[in-house]
Amino acid sequence: MFETEKIFTQTYIKYRNEHPATRELACYGAMYPSVLGEIQEHDLFAGRISYPYIGFSPEPGGFGYYIQKEELLKAAQENELDAEEMREVNNLIAFWENECTKTKVRAAYPQQTARALPSDNWTSESGVAFPLYRLAGGYLDYRKLLFTGISGIIYEIDNYESATGDVDTLYFYSALKNALRVFSGICYLYAGKANRMALLCKDEKRKKELTTITDNLEFIAVNPPKTFAQAIQLSWLYSLVSGVLNYGRMDYYLGDFYVHDIDKGIITEEQALAMLTSLWQLIADRKTVFNGRVIIGGKGRKNEKNADRFALLALQATQDVKEIEPQLTLRFYNGQNPLLWEKAMTIIGQGRTYPMLYNDDVLVPAVAKAFAIDKADAEHYMPFGCGEIVINHKSYGSPNGVINLLKVLEVTLHNGCDPVTGMPMGIKTGDIAGFTDFEQLFAAYQMQVEYYVEQLAIQEEIEYRIAGENAVFLFQSILYDDCIKRGKSLFAGGVRYLGGTLETYGNTNVADSLTAIRQLVYEKKECTLPQLVAMLDANFAGHENIRLKLLKAPKYGNDDAVADDMLVRVHEHVCNFTRQQKQKTALHSYLVVVINNWANTIFGRVTAASADGRRYGESLTNGNAPADGCDLNGATALLNSLVKPSPAIHAGAVQNLKFSREMFTDFRPQLEALLKAYFRQGGAQAMINVVNPGDLENAMREPEKYGHLFVRVGGFSARFVELPGQVQREIINRTLYTKDRV
Repeated sequence: MFETEKIFTQTYIKYRNEHPATRELACYGAMYPSVLGEIQEHDLFAGRISYPYIGFSPEPGGFGYYIQKEELLKAAQENELDAEEMREVNNLIAFWENECTKTKVRAAYPQQTARALPSDNWTSESGVAFPLYRLAGGYLDYRKLLFTGISGIIYEIDNYESATGDVDTLYFYSALKNALRVFSGICYLYAGKANRMALLCKDEKRKKELTTITDNLEFIAVNPPKTFAQAIQLSWLYSLVSGVLNYGRMDYYLGDFYVHDIDKGIITEEQALAMLTSLWQLIADRKTVFNGRVIIGGKGRKNEKNADRFALLALQATQDVKEIEPQLTLRFYNGQNPLLWEKAMTIIGQGRTYPMLYNDDVLVPAVAKAFAIDKADAEHYMPFGCGEIVINHKSYGSPNGVINLLKVLEVTLHNGCDPVTGMPMGIKTGDIAGFTDFEQLFAAYQMQVEYYVEQLAIQEEIEYRIAGENAVFLFQSILYDDCIKRGKSLFAGGVRYLGGTLETYGNTNVADSLTAIRQLVYEKKECTLPQLVAMLDANFAGHENIRLKLLKAPKYGNDDAVADDMLVRVHEHVCNFTRQQKQKTALHSYLVVVINNWANTIFGRVTAASADGRRYGESLTNGNAPADGCDLNGATALLNSLVKPSPAIHAGAVQNLKFSREMFTDFRPQLEALLKAYFRQGGAQAMINVVNPGDLENAMREPEKYGHLFVRVGGFSARFVELPGQVQREIINRTLYTKDRV
């Protein structure tokens, strides 16, 4: 039991004091091939993976050298281990709790950072800000991989290696080449498996498929792929081994292979679609939840006509494969092939939550400004995860920090105390009884935000530094600019742009709360600020009259200048102050992301009642959206509000929109005109839910009948019936736009 975990630990201990590249390479040898899954009955490509409870990975399974303690203990209990076996498990836990990368990061915190970020568990504990221990958003140079091949990359490394005499650099180059040989070995291993399966197979069609898998794996183990199938196999298998969870601009690196094979008659359209749907299913079966991005369309692609032909195939595969991954993402711009937009609208209208829509005409210049990079690099911006943006194989943007801005305001109103737990939190910003005007309150809120942002930026820099000191991340370093050229690993000076991101939640709640406070307390003088805070602490018990007045105060999402200007003010403060942290750290950029998984629901559980009229425990707003049910003036007013916060000062924002199915079936021209107007006016992005009125409520009552119902949660999709009840209710409460509410 737990043999892989034991062997991995023994290997790590043996190489513990060796060069990080040597140790990491040995640990890969301990993980592979045991973590690799078998080729399944309908797979047209080899490659499945299941990470152990102890191992090495940038994100899948953990963060660098990791241990999944709770999962390991659960598995041990389920398997009813005897006393000796349980002792071995406890020894593994004791070793890795001190040795894993996460522990080393935590140990490196300065005292003030540790005080500001006392908890690592953002999913269940009270708090304002939390670190996320992960290295997410890796996007590899697949085009280099496919057009150079394994042997070509080894040859490139040889050339750089011969020109250096630095010992550390030589260790690095040697490990890179050996990592590629490990990958070739995995290709040959899978080729052997496929060949044995073919020999035993009675079905002639399947035998031919397995023989093709065998031949392709043996070829790509050394050579650049020549066919569409070989290109898919190489890019997919390398993704698994490297630990990346997103698959890049697939039309950019597969389009030429696809068009060549189609135009030469090597494969038919039907065969190509079968290959891609098989890949889609492999991605879905990986179950990465917040990831699995495939990007198509947009500026900056070579051979755009070939890329567009592949993009249409990708859209068709998404229409056919009814899964929540891959998260197909369509980048578009004025002048792009209109067939891509038309196909996208058709698929979305059928109730698929993909593709997500990203507007290059807005985002390319916005990314260039936000990241301080040139237009050529900005054209290769890549959304990942729940909506963060990085630059394709040129930047890293995560580990993330997390901040609950509504909790920041709550702590400010209690002068550095969490009213939910009664514990000190943040900094003391003054007794609210002394705030004689609104600007004093807003200044205190800003001070509290800045305190946490500064510490989160420090934490992010430390996380990268410790990761770079402890590991080389060989497979990613091979396909990231400029690691080979510089002779440095990904997080030790290799990557061109080392960026950080800060997830903000409750932005709209804060803005609406501040608007209501300014109106009721300082303008209309309905109550004093201490009186209002006492009502919030009582969760409005006995004060429904004040709550109704708070609810009636101007709300973001209605094209109301009073409410929207406050949202912009909140947005610009946190974004601009966060951007300034790059001057105090070694980060190339540190940027806000206004995204959402279901953290808005989780954070709501530990956030007291707020001055926007929200009760204690209720969900926070989703991404850049208005508070549920507060956008009362129709879709046009909503979209006018959404374009007001600048996209040029952050690294991604989520816009979730919910339309009735009839808008796509009976009123599609009007709907498309609405969306195109939104994008022309500066709309950067849209994630669209399409449901019939009553579907979601019916699904809660009879989940067995609605397994087919997909919804946008935040920056990811899910089967509605598989979501927690509070998340389901939050999605139901979002405004549904019908023909009567446009």
